[in-house]
Amino acid sequence: MRTRSMVEASDTLAGEPRLIVEQGMAARIAALAAPVLLNLGYRLVRVKILGADGCTVQIMAERPNGTMTVDDCEAASRALSPVLDVSDPIERAYRLELSSPGLDRPLVRRSDFERLAGHRLKVEMVLPISGRRRFRGVLMGVEGDCAHIRSDDAATGDLMLRFDDMAEAKLVLTDTLISESLRRGKAAERAARQQAITEETGQRPGRMPLSNGVQSTQYPSTYAAKLSASERRRSRNKDEGGE
Repeated sequence: MRTRSMVEASDTLAGEPRLIVEQGMAARIAALAAPVLLNLGYRLVRVKILGADGCTVQIMAERPNGTMTVDDCEAASRALSPVLDVSDPIERAYRLELSSPGLDRPLVRRSDFERLAGHRLKVEMVLPISGRRRFRGVLMGVEGDCAHIRSDDAATGDLMLRFDDMAEAKLVLTDTLISESLRRGKAAERAARQQAITEETGQRPGRMPLSNGVQSTQYPSTYAAKLSASERRRSRNKDEGGE
């Protein structure tokens, strides 16, 4: 079982702990980010440090209802930047990126596995099971401290994979997943328009036609922030007349 002490307390504050958490440097950043996000009404999904094209610190977050707009990402980034500047968890230059989970989202909480039962997913385990670390199949639900997965491999059949032993679990993008997201997007757009009219007129509107341009909040939203803490310090020194 992996150690969770660095992020467990912050996750518990959010009402539901994450079952799949980061290790090493990403865990340090997660411990800093989780309470800041919580104060803004968001919850942490995942922290990932990417090395391609420089260093990018990707922080994935969402509202409790699963949405995260570009404006939400920008607000979270502005709140997190000074916290990371002070703590300076990464000494080299980095790019801070805030994003929503997206359609093919990571599953990190028990409620994620319960809510998304019936969809396809891929799972990577910390240690091999019968010589394998990666599994793909249909998420059938949750039983105890395990995810019930019907494997694509007929010889493997149904699997019970422990959350504590998972390194990563992520949805697989399918036509069904996209269709469901579009339906949710239409419903959310209709509800928002009706709410706006209700607030403006004081009367509940009747059935309204939808516009052609439907936007689902489940599609990825990303806000890329400034670069590193050290670069921001150099910029401030220049503004103040320093070297």
